This record gives sequence, structure tokens and C-alpha cells, in this order.
Amino acid sequence: MSKWGPIIIAEDDIDDRDVLREILTSLEVRNEIRFFDNGQQVLDYLLTTKENPFIILSDVNLPLMSGTRLREEINKNPGLRRKSIPFIFVTTNVEDEAVAKAYNLMVQGYFQKEDNVQQIRETLRLILDYWRICRHPNNG
Repeated sequence: MSKWGPIIIAEDDIDDRDVLREILTSLEVRNEIRFFDNGQQVLDYLLTTKENPFIILSDVNLPLMSGTRLREEINKNPGLRRKSIPFIFVTTNVEDEAVAKAYNLMVQGYFQKEDNVQQIRETLRLILDYWRICRHPNNG
């Protein structure tokens, strides 16, 4: 994890992407933001990039490869596990079973995607602030 590396967002909904982009701009986030439509695209990126992403924000329900499957694939890969990129779910799927499955996959957070833009903004601000000050094996 590099505190100044790109923020990876796995989100297939165009409207949600626009909201996230708007919020991150309003928070004056200086990291590059990289959007991906599905988990497979994120995995392909992670396996081929020399960049050290700051954080992964993922929806659970994605086409082709779900967010939970993406997390499983990251956990299976020793090189990706060693990078220790914080993996956070931001999703509308807040069923107890989905939350339990996510934490069994060792995610670092699970947050409900609220309808209120101000609530989403505050949640993202807290997540990013936390990971900026958190000690981490791969701080950079």
C-alpha cells in the first residue's frame, strides 16, 4: 500500500461512479482514481501493474467476478497478499450473510452505500483518513 498510490474502485453502476468521483473531488483527494466495471478487471490490473494502490473500494455485486470472489483471488495470490492493500466493501448488500462472508475473507471494512450523498462523503472521508494515518507494512 502506498498512501499516494491509486485508489481502486470496483463499481459497475455509472451513477454510483459519478457520485464517488464527485465526492472524492470534493474531498480534494490527490490520489489517482481508477474505476473498474468488475472484479476480473481489478484482478488483471493488480497482477500486471507495478503501482502500489492505496486502497480498494469494491461493491459486492459485480458482473463477471463479484467483489467477494475478487477478495478470494487476492487472498490466494502470495504476491498480492504481501502488498497488503486495504480492501473495503462499499455496497447496498448489507445482509448478515454477506457481511459475515466478507469478514471471513479478511476485508478491512464493510460499509453500506447510503442514499444520502453527504453520508457517503463522510464515510469515505473517515475511511481514507484512517488509512492515511494507519501504520502499515508497506507504507510509502
